[in-house]
Amino acid sequence: MKDVKEYIESGILELYVAGKLSEQENQEVHEMMYEHPEIKKEVEEIEKAILLLTASVAPGTVSFNNILNHLNSNDKRVIPLKTRYNWVTYTGWAASILLAAGLIYNYQSKVDLQGELELTERENRILEIKFEDSQEALVQTQNTLDAIRSKDVITIPLGGQGNFADSYAKVYWNKEDNSIYIDGSGLPETPTGKVWQIWSLTLNPLTPTSLGTIDGFNEDEDKLFKFENEYSSEAFGITLEPTGGSESPTMDQLHTLGVVNSNP
Repeated sequence: MKDVKEYIESGILELYVAGKLSEQENQEVHEMMYEHPEIKKEVEEIEKAILLLTASVAPGTVSFNNILNHLNSNDKRVIPLKTRYNWVTYTGWAASILLAAGLIYNYQSKVDLQGELELTERENRILEIKFEDSQEALVQTQNTLDAIRSKDVITIPLGGQGNFADSYAKVYWNKEDNSIYIDGSGLPETPTGKVWQIWSLTLNPLTPTSLGTIDGFNEDEDKLFKFENEYSSEAFGITLEPTGGSESPTMDQLHTLGVVNSNP
């Protein structure tokens, strides 16, 4: 008959709790627990000790089943220490579990931090692009204002025509560099499939020449558009035309018209 004290101190009970014994060895422990209440009590104390150790470090995060699952992994390196209660063994198990948990936590934290850094970099880049765009837009606006304020520029107001009496626009024409700026802030938004088309006109005989269409009129905030004009224009007109423009103006869609020599 085995000595109960030696049996308890052999380390086999710790291995039993850890699930590291063979089926035959497990049966032996079962029989010893049945025959000796102190052995059963010792097994319960071992289970309690492991739970207390892990709960004291990470309460609520480690269950007894978690511990057994960890110890039932592929790592078979278990060293039984023949000491009463084998505290070193318990703490070794607990430490290995907590170390693994710590490594997982640190890895996840690193992944989360990397994700946050990448997100911050993208947000910063978006802000940089927006700032660059706003700076570029500011420069363009300033250049436009400088151009239309030049002493070489003449201003031609275009008044509303026929059914479009509420429409208006202005042409700023610099004959020195053959450029004009159209201020279309007095024009309504274009419907789908339509664009504004700018016309240079000679009056005798009446001859229209297209200077181009205003694409993206509705999206433009400033409503200031630059065109080249190398013609000896006597008047300017703006009509609403199908997308892509027309070869000749649609007269019933003539919204604004202004004569150059009518400029004060």
